[in-house]
Amino acid sequence: MDIRSLRYFMTVAELGGFSAAAEQLHVAQPAVSMAIRKLEQSLQLQLFHRNERRVSLTDEGQVLLRHARAILQAVRDAEREMHELHALERGEVRVGVPGMLGSYYFPPILMAFRHRYPQLRLEVVEAGTRQLQQMIHRGEIDMGVIVADTPPDDLETHSFFQAQMMAIMPADHPLATRDNISYDAFFTEELVLFKEGYFHREVIDRLSAEAGVSPHIGFETNLIPLIKQIVSHGFGITTLLEMVVADDPQLIALPFEQPVWLDLSLAWRKGHLLSRANRTFVDFVLEQAGNG
Repeated sequence: MDIRSLRYFMTVAELGGFSAAAEQLHVAQPAVSMAIRKLEQSLQLQLFHRNERRVSLTDEGQVLLRHARAILQAVRDAEREMHELHALERGEVRVGVPGMLGSYYFPPILMAFRHRYPQLRLEVVEAGTRQLQQMIHRGEIDMGVIVADTPPDDLETHSFFQAQMMAIMPADHPLATRDNISYDAFFTEELVLFKEGYFHREVIDRLSAEAGVSPHIGFETNLIPLIKQIVSHGFGITTLLEMVVADDPQLIALPFEQPVWLDLSLAWRKGHLLSRANRTFVDFVLEQAGNG
């Protein structure tokens, strides 16, 4: 049983004759008759009464007609949806981003993407790098933004942005007049940090391990506005991307004496075929990064 045979069968049933069906299908009448005969042979059932002037369905043919209509409608629906997806008239992109990038880097990109492709649905999830990787593996999101210093072997990554982590402190802090800050000086201060699992925290954990010191953590929170408030009131210093404090005159961003650069990448499951909508999103992000 194939789609062509079902289409021929349904047309004969609805028009009541092989010749009429052949005319509507734009094929020769013997081709229709042969297709129906092969269908009956494969099913080992008679589908039409042929001893009448107008052919009519047997009881078995009535049952098959009901299924044929449903099957052919499903095929038409699938073809229409595939066309819409190909033309980007519909589709969904599920992407996970860390808090800093979700708040300060991605909003204009997401809005520009939505403006260019208004029919596509965007679902944006905020989480730490490690949690995003787990969500990708579980299929909860299509892709996520990760720090690609040591990308997992089971993820495909495409770098789109390099950012420098900066030491953030109040404008009146004793260290604020320096050109840069050493790791030793940074780790003598009380720190305001993200919780574990975020790349912000992983940077600090890595730097403190390399320096052989234990960081003095005064506050742990993933709320960026709260971190900025705590730091601006002199209750600790932190590390953030420079873009986060660019418009805040109360805060100063100093590079580390040994600069800390982060390579940020879009990542998805290796070997997983991205939908056309997701491929378009990846291309768009890379295009925007290149233009920036």
